[in-house]
Amino acid sequence: MYSNLFSCKNKVAIVTGGCGLIGREIAKGLSAFGAKVYIADKGIRSARRAIIREKVSYVHLDISNENSVRQTLRKILNDSGRIDILINCAYPRSKDWAAKFENVKYASWKLNLDQHLGGYFMMCRETAMIMKEHGGGSIINLASIYGVVAPDFSIYEGTDMTMPVAYASIKAGIIALTKYIATYFSRHNIRANTISPGGLYNNHAAAFVAKYSRKAPLGRMGKPGEIVGAAIYLASDASSYVTGHNLIVDGGWTVW
Repeated sequence: MYSNLFSCKNKVAIVTGGCGLIGREIAKGLSAFGAKVYIADKGIRSARRAIIREKVSYVHLDISNENSVRQTLRKILNDSGRIDILINCAYPRSKDWAAKFENVKYASWKLNLDQHLGGYFMMCRETAMIMKEHGGGSIINLASIYGVVAPDFSIYEGTDMTMPVAYASIKAGIIALTKYIATYFSRHNIRANTISPGGLYNNHAAAFVAKYSRKAPLGRMGKPGEIVGAAIYLASDASSYVTGHNLIVDGGWTVW
């Protein structure tokens, strides 16, 4: 009865930012569970490598451009006839993204919110309208623990890293946006949820890794592949009665 609970067979999935750290792992996972997967990204070279290794397709997408969003969705719809799963992992940001709070320019602030939060809004809205016409679907947006709790700036001391103010604000906004979508489109069998990862190791400085690991109850940073299980759960019928939820995958970081 439950052997196919997590199956994504015959489902069409889009992963924005599918060439990125988390996106490419989620794309692999969806493909492994039977979905027809489209990596939607600006990273053409990275996508070509992913396509060779996995049974996925690539479509060019700039989530901050409304025409690009509509053209990409139209292409996928013409190719596959439907869209069942949308996972937003794209991570657009300005060059001065990591400026300290007191040095953030207002223009930069507006640009980052427009590209990132605005891009997720456009992808969700346009995809939901397609799902509405095809019996429903699952929308999953990548948020962050820093959309739930305040940053611990002590873990960045002694490094050139920081937590950008726009990042925390955007991720909190994504959680709220997703809850709105969950209620607005519920009558159309469209579910909307967020995944909030904790820190994922990506060749970080040893000092940062040590400080982060000491605070996390599981004693380490996460791995990108450890987000895949949450994505498969929310994309599949295993979560058929779950919507408006923020699934935190953080090794216990937020329990303190």
